[in-house]
Amino acid sequence: MPKQKTRRSAAKRFKKTGTGKLRRRQASRAHLVVGKKSSRRMRRLKGDRDVSPADRKRVNRMLGQ
Repeated sequence: MPKQKTRRSAAKRFKKTGTGKLRRRQASRAHLVVGKKSSRRMRRLKGDRDVSPADRKRVNRMLGQ
């Protein structure tokens, strides 16, 4: 049986923590940053978020887990 390949696009977007949780980047942060979004909004968008329980199985499969 051939090896299972990792989807490289998913590998760049999702990271697995030491405890096994999946993390993703916060959406809406990179586009139209200057002048459009307030500092308060940008602070809220900072940092990573957990992948929702409904998507974990699919993301794990894309990462070859």
